[in-house]
Amino acid sequence: MQDNRKKVFIDSNVVIYVYSSSEKAKQQVARKIVKENYTVISTQVLQEMSNTLGRKYLLDYSSIKDTLQECIYSNNEIYTNHQHTIFKACDIAKRYHFTFYDSLIISAALESNCDILYSEDLQHNQVIEGVLTIINPFIG
Repeated sequence: MQDNRKKVFIDSNVVIYVYSSSEKAKQQVARKIVKENYTVISTQVLQEMSNTLGRKYLLDYSSIKDTLQECIYSNNEIYTNHQHTIFKACDIAKRYHFTFYDSLIISAALESNCDILYSEDLQHNQVIEGVLTIINPFIG
């Protein structure tokens, strides 16, 4: 990382709000996170985002591809899940009783050396492994 911004991981539910025009307040918060921080997303986030854009927002694949490209270029880092990411996710799921997919997001955030994981699906202010704090940016 070459700048002084905080390194944060963004879950797919927060990334979707960057592109959603139906919830303006959440859109503003999500865009501020991307603008003010060194942001990391994973390939899993891109996959979940693609699924949501097609299923919930009924976008065609050309539009989904355009949105994914914009998302990729708007974030500072894309983390690719590896074998060890998956195994660590299993350990996290067992220890913290999260779903496997939530644990995979947490594992990727830890492996990316992020201090904060922005997500509205997990417990606000929970600290994982003593280094990663989960923040719901829409509380308050």
